[in-house]
Amino acid sequence: MKCLVIDYIDEDIYREFQKYMEVDLMMLPTKQTLIKIIEPYEVLIMRVDPEIDEEVLKAAKNLRFIGVCSTGLNHIDRAAAEKRGIIIRNAPGMNANGVAELTICKMLELARSTIQSNYEVQDRRQWNKYKYLGIELAGKTVGIIGFGSIGQRVGELCRVFGMHVLAYNPHGRPVSYFEERGAEAADLDTILRRSDFITIHAPLTDETRGMISAQEIVKMKFGAFVINMSRGGIVVEQDMYAALISGQLGGYAADVMEEEFAGRRTSMSSPLIGCDRFIVSPHSGGQTKDSVYRISRYIFDACNEVLHFTE
Repeated sequence: MKCLVIDYIDEDIYREFQKYMEVDLMMLPTKQTLIKIIEPYEVLIMRVDPEIDEEVLKAAKNLRFIGVCSTGLNHIDRAAAEKRGIIIRNAPGMNANGVAELTICKMLELARSTIQSNYEVQDRRQWNKYKYLGIELAGKTVGIIGFGSIGQRVGELCRVFGMHVLAYNPHGRPVSYFEERGAEAADLDTILRRSDFITIHAPLTDETRGMISAQEIVKMKFGAFVINMSRGGIVVEQDMYAALISGQLGGYAADVMEEEFAGRRTSMSSPLIGCDRFIVSPHSGGQTKDSVYRISRYIFDACNEVLHFTE
């Protein structure tokens, strides 16, 4: 059995795969490269790069299993995979704590301008503690868009800081569901109007694509902060840029961008790049040793459950 790994997984789990399969590693190939090499492989272990569409699946003549070491599946044509009998398994919730902790990190960075002040001290040799007047999280309202495992963990951590938690789930939940988890149920409009911090943890779907655009931004509090830890396409980057340079919003922090896939990295053209009130990390929310191990183990076990290779 041949396995192709195209993203980082835990080293011990990688060796586990090697005990039972012939494993090859190619980190983050472009879609066109993947098309050229994928034919002999029965197992593909990946994360979110590159897009697995009809063209890729047509070339994957022997593929039986795709293990996705993340939660989202919007980068895979699931209908085309199902038609070919390819089984897909992802790892929902396995990275929830890692993503949630980075969300809090970004909230603090926005609130206290830590990245900008660090740059001024280290690169410009400037020491001006009066320039950056921050705010505290205590007493502020956070609006969580998407209240799954990650959103719930974010809410839990925010309550520790003394924040009031509003939560909205695009798929709808009873009010009791939110109350049991220490949050106030709210619709999107309420989230936009009442929140000091808005943090996004919803999957990218037809319903959520472009969910945060100029129409939504204008409803937000003046000086509010937005954090996107889910998928780039949920936020309209041009509209966010306009809100940042006008001073309407206090800042935008993201772990994702619209043009983040491997085949488009050389042409990232977001207007947000270089914007003063914008901070970004390279989709690394789940990239902790702890999360990577949990996810890798989960995908290994799921693959074994489907293909029975340890028997």
